[in-house]
Amino acid sequence: MKSTFSLFEAYAAHSLAGMKYYHLILTLTVVLALPTITLAKEKGKGATADVEATIKKIEQELTDTIVKSDTSAFEKYLASDYLGIGPDGVTQNKSELLADIKSGTLKLESSNLSDMKVQVAEADMAVVVYRSDDKGTYKGKDITGQYRWLDVFVKRDGKWQIAIDQGTPIAKQ
Repeated sequence: MKSTFSLFEAYAAHSLAGMKYYHLILTLTVVLALPTITLAKEKGKGATADVEATIKKIEQELTDTIVKSDTSAFEKYLASDYLGIGPDGVTQNKSELLADIKSGTLKLESSNLSDMKVQVAEADMAVVVYRSDDKGTYKGKDITGQYRWLDVFVKRDGKWQIAIDQGTPIAKQ
């Protein structure tokens, strides 16, 4: 019962309209990703292994640079039309995320990635799901905890970039 009560407390600050928007975006992301995952399972391993290795390397590079408050990897690997949905349900574009990192509004002391799965759909699209164990602050509040992330990568002009990502806090058991 305690975890259910805490969940309602977490959402109490959000308006009903905002929650509906958040759920709509999350539902659309999952619905759009499902055919991608199905197609990826039907394909052979060939070039898929190379794409998986590249995507995993990018994710690690992003993690390594964010703990240094360095935005260079984010400038390189976030699409110009990037849309991020944070664990709090708030959306951000590329410039807003870069500003939060540069200013220290988002500050991670550490972040460890695990349980990463990459599904390659097409030669120019991949979906990544992974877990992060983070220690840090956002807007002065402690955000230390575990999160599950879903990133949608697209390949544009020969470069892999994140078009959409979404983070969800993992409830403490």
